[in-house]
Amino acid sequence: MKNEDMVTTNVELQTRRIPSIGFLGVAIGCMTASAFLMLTGRKHWANFIGQWAPTILILGTYNKIAKTFSAPLDEQQRVRHGGHASMLKSPEELTHQMSPQPVS
Repeated sequence: MKNEDMVTTNVELQTRRIPSIGFLGVAIGCMTASAFLMLTGRKHWANFIGQWAPTILILGTYNKIAKTFSAPLDEQQRVRHGGHASMLKSPEELTHQMSPQPVS
């Protein structure tokens, strides 16, 4: 991946394999376990486990962003993802947009 060091690239390549629903499932599991522990009177453990859910959801969000905005690895992957043109405007569009419009 462009502009990333090898460690970041390797981490993102490995975490791409994890489906986004996996993070949601683990977070819901933590909330369920926390509720169960609270009902059984183990308040400290319930708080400890319950605090994992936001962290897991943030990791899932990062994973989704990294998958969505990372460059395709090869031409087949680009075509498989629709092969859409960049959402960024071309230099001609930018200069046309920034040029002053005549006042009528």
